Amino acid sequence: MRIPLSWIREYTQFPADATAEDLMAELVKVGLEEEEVHRPTDELSGPIVVGEVLEKTPEPQSNGKTINWCKVRVVPEGQRQTLIGEGIDPEGVQGIVCGAHNFEVGDKVVVTMPGAVLPGDFRISARKTYGHLSAGMIASVKELGIGEDHNGILVLSTLGLDPEPGTDAMELLGLYDTAAEINVTPDRGYAFSIRGVAREYSHATGTPFTDPASRVTVPENGQAGHEVVLADEAPIYGTPGCDAFVARKVSGINPDAPTPPWMASRLRLAGMRPISLPVDISNYVMWELGQPLHFYDADTLQGAIRVRRAAAGEKLTTLDEKERALHAEDLVIADDRGAIGLAGVMGGAATEVSSGTSTVLIEAAHFDPISISRTKRRHKLPSEASKRNERGVDPLLPAVAAQRAVDLLVELAGGTDTGEITHVGEPALPAPIALDPSLAERITGVPYTPEQLRETLTAVGARVEETHEKSWTVTPPSWRPDLTIPEALVEEIARLIGYDQIPSRLPVAPAGRGLTRAQQRRRQIYSGLAAAGFTEVLSYPFYSEEANTLFGRAEASESPMPMVRLANPIASQYPTLRTTILPGLLEAVRRNVSRGFGDLALFEAGSVFLPGEALGSPEIPGLGAYPGDEAIQRINAGIPQQPLHVAAALTGTETSEEVGQTGRQRDWADAVEAARKVAELLALPLGRGGLEISQGRHQAFHPGRTAQLRFAGAVVGYAGELHPKVIEAWDLPARTAVMELDLSVLIEAAPEQVAAEAISTFPPTTQDVALIVGADLPAGELQATLVEGAGDLLENIELFDVYSGEGIEQGKKSLAFALRFRAQDRTLTAEEASQARGAAVALAAERHGAVQR
Repeated sequence: MRIPLSWIREYTQFPADATAEDLMAELVKVGLEEEEVHRPTDELSGPIVVGEVLEKTPEPQSNGKTINWCKVRVVPEGQRQTLIGEGIDPEGVQGIVCGAHNFEVGDKVVVTMPGAVLPGDFRISARKTYGHLSAGMIASVKELGIGEDHNGILVLSTLGLDPEPGTDAMELLGLYDTAAEINVTPDRGYAFSIRGVAREYSHATGTPFTDPASRVTVPENGQAGHEVVLADEAPIYGTPGCDAFVARKVSGINPDAPTPPWMASRLRLAGMRPISLPVDISNYVMWELGQPLHFYDADTLQGAIRVRRAAAGEKLTTLDEKERALHAEDLVIADDRGAIGLAGVMGGAATEVSSGTSTVLIEAAHFDPISISRTKRRHKLPSEASKRNERGVDPLLPAVAAQRAVDLLVELAGGTDTGEITHVGEPALPAPIALDPSLAERITGVPYTPEQLRETLTAVGARVEETHEKSWTVTPPSWRPDLTIPEALVEEIARLIGYDQIPSRLPVAPAGRGLTRAQQRRRQIYSGLAAAGFTEVLSYPFYSEEANTLFGRAEASESPMPMVRLANPIASQYPTLRTTILPGLLEAVRRNVSRGFGDLALFEAGSVFLPGEALGSPEIPGLGAYPGDEAIQRINAGIPQQPLHVAAALTGTETSEEVGQTGRQRDWADAVEAARKVAELLALPLGRGGLEISQGRHQAFHPGRTAQLRFAGAVVGYAGELHPKVIEAWDLPARTAVMELDLSVLIEAAPEQVAAEAISTFPPTTQDVALIVGADLPAGELQATLVEGAGDLLENIELFDVYSGEGIEQGKKSLAFALRFRAQDRTLTAEEASQARGAAVALAAERHGAVQR
């Protein structure tokens, strides 16, 4: 919201010498965020004056162009020029070359003298051109930065001006004014107006405020005007789409009358382009009061105006010349021929005010914010009107705003008020709120006095009735639809008295409370993966159905996969919540690789969303009261399960520990090792009784390089390399390895405490063993058996060789392990180590038919 300083000074005691920065500093005190300052003089500086054309001599040129050699008086007749320099005539008659032709001798124009600077750092100086010394330039509105018209120079008579030569043109056109821009939060729609901001400035400074609405006199009676029917019989969002509609008529206007410079200047500073006088008046009143208006060419209306929902198949061409297919929920303004405007958003082209308009019908209505907001989003049609209507406009303002527009059309466009007034509907006003005066202190910790509470609420515009010592009745003003609960009133009290009055006290955590067990385990895992060389990333939980199905289901199936669908997805291609983390993680891989980072080890942890039998709740309980156990149970039953998953993705090469050596290519083994790392961090064993790793299959994984991860008999994840077709479709590096685990299951099973084993001071004894087993036996399963058979003396076991071929029977393979034995209380003998090794081999022979090689 941009606030021209000259405008706000009309309604407040903002000092004449104060700056835009001063205004924003005051508004910050009441919670309005400062944005930036807009000063035309930052790009435009003088001397820029009014000139009178004395001579205009056309001179055809050899290039086919005709220029005008002009003599222009730039000082009052009889006075002398104060500027000195090349080409400056002391008598004040400048010689200027001009290529435009839309002016005549005697016209008053804007002359930029040598030394002036125009937008774009265009500096004016005397220069020789077309055989003349041109000392200055006759400027167009585009060259001055106040419009887009570059077809001719600015003739001041077209603005209704006849100033004396030498007049400061920048002051004449309002170019010394400044605007302060602030950010308005969605709940404070009243601040989208000079009226609202002026009131906030009054709150911040304690100075008087003049309500611009109070300067408008609305007639109590008038003759019947244009028929308007509110026909939204079945409100879609709980309230009628339009509950008040005011229509006024002004005849005999001159639509081509110029917009006064003071109005055009303020609109430009407010960020709006002046278009024509009727349109500019509509925008001016909206910016001043906060009430959007719409002007119809009254002669184009056919029959009564109806405010209704759009009919099936109905279409409308809006003012931006686009034909729009209307939705059944759209609120429209219609006449006998059909829709003529999207209510509260944008009018229709069929009834647009044009240069041939003589009679204007003014619409000022109060619309349902939800209806306007959804229509705007549905048609992707933001406008200044919808910005205000969707935040809630003062329901008592339509009659005032319509009268203000009538007054300006009569004053500036030469129109006549026909006296016709249409006012239908009764808007709902804010409901009274029961307020306990002690609530403010309980919430903020500030001991406000009853006088402070009463004065502050009254300053906001509320009516306060002290019905009881502990119960006040506060009726919010009509322009504050956001004040609906006692806590909102407390926020106003704290805001206006000052947030700086609220004491800063850090809450003290109750003794004995800290991180929960699950939180401790999560931090342990995240820190451990980071220490192992992984980088954590975060991705959005919104996926396509195809991505969820591909990575969230192990086997391909034609039946649809259950997913949580979003009512309002951020993009049409991402309509569901994730059932797996891998797609988002792989998108991070793809993005990094596309930017030249090919050696990656990434991980992500977060919730996935698995819908149950019920999804959602048929009702949403109201605020302010406990809804009951049954309602809570129904709500909880509709919430999808949200287990915590962790996933890792690896590409490229692992950094070599030796200088000058190429790192090892990452593959499926690294993904399996990442799963093992998670189990290790949770102190869960590998193999039987812990995380079991075996050959597996998954539709998104390479069929020969996939490990299934199981815990307590249930599948908790997969690890391995992605399928080549998936890699190609997702534009990923070859041999991209990934892992995903259901972390919730593992955290739940993790031991409460892990006792660190004492470090033995006795030497270890190492022995190797090579066993021939079936080719389909996973090495991990055989390793787990050896660990079990060797007993407590086994300190470590590692697989160091896998062999099949000559000397090994068909369908068999040889697995070689290195075993390290150690005792805590003595030095082991070779015989003891051999006995433990033998026990391990014996158990392997019993379970798997292993034969020592």
